[in-house]
Amino acid sequence: MKILYSCLSQSWGGMEMFTLTAVEKLLERNIEVELLCYPNSKIYKEALNRNIKIHTSHTKNYFHPLQIIKLSQLINKEKFNLIHTQASKDLWLIAPALKILRRNVPLIFTKQVGSYIIKKDMFHRFLYKRITYSLAISSVIKNNLFQTTPLTEDKIKLLHNGVDMKKFNPDNADSTIVRKEFGIKNNELIIGMLARFSWGKGHEEFLHAAKILKSKYENLKFMIVGQASRGENEYEEKIKKLTKDYHLENDVIFTGFRKDIPQVLAAMDIFTFPSHSEAFGIALVEAMAMGKPNVCSNSDGVLDIVIDGTTGLLFQKQDGKDLADKLEILINSPGKRKEFSLAARKRAVNNFDLEVLTDKVIEIYKEAINLKNN
Repeated sequence: MKILYSCLSQSWGGMEMFTLTAVEKLLERNIEVELLCYPNSKIYKEALNRNIKIHTSHTKNYFHPLQIIKLSQLINKEKFNLIHTQASKDLWLIAPALKILRRNVPLIFTKQVGSYIIKKDMFHRFLYKRITYSLAISSVIKNNLFQTTPLTEDKIKLLHNGVDMKKFNPDNADSTIVRKEFGIKNNELIIGMLARFSWGKGHEEFLHAAKILKSKYENLKFMIVGQASRGENEYEEKIKKLTKDYHLENDVIFTGFRKDIPQVLAAMDIFTFPSHSEAFGIALVEAMAMGKPNVCSNSDGVLDIVIDGTTGLLFQKQDGKDLADKLEILINSPGKRKEFSLAARKRAVNNFDLEVLTDKVIEIYKEAINLKNN
């Protein structure tokens, strides 16, 4: 099995990070995988650092005849027998390239982000007809695919993104390292969130809740982990200004981008996931794998992950007051935090183990190849 993986994105978020994780897991299984990405993008640089074989495409527009021809030549030369893309925009390059080749190469498309655009016109019917299977990372994305694209139900499979349960294991992390780095006292509780700086991730609600809670409790610190992606620096500055407006400069810690996420999560006492509309929520699964009690918005992909009242608490999305109320329940109940911690880790291991999900995707690959060969 020789696979061309595709993610032509210049951003750096969950989709791009998971693409590299998925490629590495396939390589560990001795499956030959090469990556198609945008030159000098963040994913390109990270793939180089991880010794992943790379091919590049300079396409910026949806339709680029020269890049289509180059890709068809690459597929033919390298004899890829399956292509898997993580970005819907890539279909405008891949589907025409396969059409030129007239080869029965299976095409797998993972839908990572929901869309409200109806894609059932003539051009999209051409693109989606070429897809062998589309993998939806959550129930809401599966429904979105069925409602907005020409794909039939038999071509859509639910397959959540996964997390490395060995890497994200509370038994293997030292909770004191990051606390010491930022001067957090032993009697202080850290409430944290992990997300890139982008509107809709819930930073405003997080700070609103922090403002309310700091007026009641002295022993709280709030940690925001992440950085602005391409074109989002203005939003990051807005959030930092809001911190000053709320007089929280001494209470909110901005860590920036971190590679030691298990250690960062280990330092937190409560994890929040306030995203307005998340297709899935890989950061939430990572936190649950680390045994973190959590408070999350009651929307979209989160509902596939959290069991309200068992692994965490749900709050009304975009409602900072409700977020504060739910956080206060956990602040005042160490016993509830412990209960949620154990349940969260158990659910993550049982449902979102990357090893198990890699087994499942390989079976889908084999099924797709057999389907095309028959």
